Amino acid sequence: MKLEIERKFLVKDNWPQPVSGMHCIQGYISADKHQVVRVRIMDDKAWLTIKALKTQLTRIEYEYEIPVDDAKILLENLCIKPLIEKIRFIICAFDNKWEIDEFLGENSGLIVAEVELEEEDQLIKLPDWLGDEVSHEPKYFNSNLATNPYKNWEK
Repeated sequence: MKLEIERKFLVKDNWPQPVSGMHCIQGYISADKHQVVRVRIMDDKAWLTIKALKTQLTRIEYEYEIPVDDAKILLENLCIKPLIEKIRFIICAFDNKWEIDEFLGENSGLIVAEVELEEEDQLIKLPDWLGDEVSHEPKYFNSNLATNPYKNWEK
């Protein structure tokens, strides 16, 4: 069983934005608070991912590469709308790889950083460009952004 342990933070305006990122479009065939089935295209590759909640920070995860054309059909015909669009940037800071997602479309204006961990209680040094931790706030899960986009939130 593969586990994904992840912490998630909002990103402040002073983050060191790299010159380029990867375009990502993803959708959810199934999305509830305990499990999701996701289809993702990132640049020229695609994946089908199954995740199930184990604890607040840990998910059981199975991910399989699939043909991009199949992913496009799944996104168009089977996934909950709106689809999630974002640019993913990678930043290395303090020996950790941070994935920064700058959301587009219905979720424009939201920027979230994620870091994968080996253990839930792993100590990490946080860069100064991180804001509040939102690891325990379900509204920031990508699957929930598909059903309740950021543009609909009260600011």
